[in-house]
Amino acid sequence: QDAGNRTLLTEFILSGFSSRPELQHLLFFTICFIYSMTLIGNLLICMVTVHPSLHTPMYFFLRVLSFLDISTASVVVPKMLVNILSEDRSISYLGCVTQLYCVVFLAATEWYLLAAMAYDRYVAVCCPLRYPAIMRTRACLSLVLLSCCSGKVVSVVQTAWVFNLSLCGPRRINYFFCDIPPLVLLSCTDTSRYERQLISATVLVIFTPFCLILLSYACIISSILRISSAESRHRTFSTCSSHLTVVTLYCASGTLIYLQPKSSNSQDTKKILALIYTTVIPALNPLIYSLRNKEVKEVLIRVMAVLMKK
Repeated sequence: QDAGNRTLLTEFILSGFSSRPELQHLLFFTICFIYSMTLIGNLLICMVTVHPSLHTPMYFFLRVLSFLDISTASVVVPKMLVNILSEDRSISYLGCVTQLYCVVFLAATEWYLLAAMAYDRYVAVCCPLRYPAIMRTRACLSLVLLSCCSGKVVSVVQTAWVFNLSLCGPRRINYFFCDIPPLVLLSCTDTSRYERQLISATVLVIFTPFCLILLSYACIISSILRISSAESRHRTFSTCSSHLTVVTLYCASGTLIYLQPKSSNSQDTKKILALIYTTVIPALNPLIYSLRNKEVKEVLIRVMAVLMKK
């Protein structure tokens, strides 16, 4: 029976934010605006960090982060915008598998990349004389490749686990994209084993990099406090605080979403957190990094001045 139901399941219905139909148009224009800001802001970061004066590992990682932010938003938001205004909110089985795979891959890769960025800041602040030798181009590319490979492994495992569950519940997913918590709710079998596995994966993907990031910043703060110049301390702390702000936002939203995958009572809360995670944070990242970084602001002003003249 379970196998038959799962075989017949060829599509899902994404309910989205249908509980408040009177707000659909406002929601559409708000998300459309945020998505536009995500694309513009992150594309500007990608353009600005190519400037010769910003050819350092920190800005290379920032460029990769911007690309991941654009990709994350683009996997989720266009389909969400279509569903808000459309009566047909279906997504094919294969489309759901692909969306889940991409979301988990991009989220996990971004977490490992944030850990790599923390390591880069640690080397820059704590080992400044050895920084050029340690953070060479090859090392930076290796860290990005390792982040992508780790993200791919996590994504393949999680996607395979979810879609091997007997999804014989209703086709309607109480969410705006295919994610692990709402899909687990569709299972008609005991998912306690999978939930334990998911908690382990959450610890591996979120808390392990987070602990490494905290350790890096403990060493960084200790080094900053030993800097005699107040201006140098402020500049160093400002650069690091931008990264720490992004890490905190990702950790808070990701943890609350995935630690209790089958908690139906908090499904609306999880939708809001997922909206922040996939839509709002990618739009905030360029603002966080550009507004708190003097070098980025200076190059951005120069680029905007050139574009305005044209």
